[in-house]
Amino acid sequence: MFVTSAFAQESAPAATEADTHAATGVPAEAHGTFPPFNPATYPSQLVWLAITFGLFYLFLKRVVMPRVGGIIDVRNDRITQDLDHAARLKSEADAAVAAYEQELAEAKGKANAIGQQANDAAKAEAEAARKTIEAALDQKLGEAEARISSIKANAMKEVGAIAEDTASAIVEALVGGKASKAEIAAAVKSVAG
Repeated sequence: MFVTSAFAQESAPAATEADTHAATGVPAEAHGTFPPFNPATYPSQLVWLAITFGLFYLFLKRVVMPRVGGIIDVRNDRITQDLDHAARLKSEADAAVAAYEQELAEAKGKANAIGQQANDAAKAEAEAARKTIEAALDQKLGEAEARISSIKANAMKEVGAIAEDTASAIVEALVGGKASKAEIAAAVKSVAG
């Protein structure tokens, strides 16, 4: 029959410390040591260590590691998606830059063409204006030459009369006599001719 220690004291005499150690199989000198350091309990400690390690290993393998692996897979997928998205955006940006540079080159070409056309138009206008001014100047030059030649012709006509008057005045002053007009005219014509 099973009897608790409280009831056992009433009916049985108290066991000594040596009897307790003899019943448990633990030597009396090991009774005062910390149980994990007790060499008599090493085999049971090693069994429980192996059981606990095995259960902890199974827990890690079946519960923790799949969750950690899933988180790592999700992060890898997200990083891959982000890198793909960044590569797509980079290619779009490169295409936009190429389109911008092409449009800029076309705009520069158009600006150069417009500038060349304006330059050619300005040269053509300047050439036309120059030709118009040269024609006007040629006309004025022709008119001035005609006037000069008519003035010269008139002056030449009068030079003969002036020369005759001057020669008759000189002859009169030098010789003291008067010469005939015919003689003076013949002398002026012989000198001019």
